[in-house]
Amino acid sequence: MGSNRLKMNPDKTQIIWMGSRQHLAVLDTATPLRLHDGTLITPSTSVRNLGVIFDGELLMAEHVNALCRSCFYQLRQLRFIRRSLPRESAELLVHAFVSSRVDYCNSLLYGASAHVTRKLQAVLNTAARLITGLRRYDHITPALRDDLHWLPVKQRITYKVALLAYKCLHGAGPSYFDGYCIALSSDTMHHLLRSVARGDLHCPRTTTRRLGPRSFTSSAPTVWNSLPSAIRDSHSLTVFKQRLKSHLFNIAYLNDN
Repeated sequence: MGSNRLKMNPDKTQIIWMGSRQHLAVLDTATPLRLHDGTLITPSTSVRNLGVIFDGELLMAEHVNALCRSCFYQLRQLRFIRRSLPRESAELLVHAFVSSRVDYCNSLLYGASAHVTRKLQAVLNTAARLITGLRRYDHITPALRDDLHWLPVKQRITYKVALLAYKCLHGAGPSYFDGYCIALSSDTMHHLLRSVARGDLHCPRTTTRRLGPRSFTSSAPTVWNSLPSAIRDSHSLTVFKQRLKSHLFNIAYLNDN
């Protein structure tokens, strides 16, 4: 930092220990850490980065709780003016203040517990009731499926991971993801496998059962390899998005048809 003429601001700097519950149990996470300039910083149990709250075990529960509080606040404000709004305006406001927040960085929730994703689904259900005028105890699935055409939270997360994988494979992804999506066809050890002909990606083994599969290195190949060839072979990003949403839409509501 000194070479770039930057100085650490201890009032705005946060440090957190991350790992599994077993690893954190053997660490002294309360002792302040001394930086190279002598500044002491006490580790935090959660930190905020680009609007996302991270906890030590990456459970994402604190982030989802804060997100739900914010979304429900916006929904309460919109409820007061809903009768004065046409449906199109209500949908625009819900997207601007609610669903866009639910979708922001939601790829970080891949592999999160169902308890966490159910809270976000409750937000979308409430938003759908606000738009369609359904009562509290009316069945919401028909409105989500037939009226609004919204994907459930689980499929929205899968959609984001698959979209990032497509962009990485076509040179449009973030530079820090370069080399994460590797086709099996580039590995001479797997050139005779049927998965090579399908265009599968190499999915590396993980050393942890809970955190490893949630990393982009593992989640992106897993999601990509699960997609049909017709979707993966899309000639443009727009076509890929359309086919991907239709595929996930059918998976989400297959049991309700």
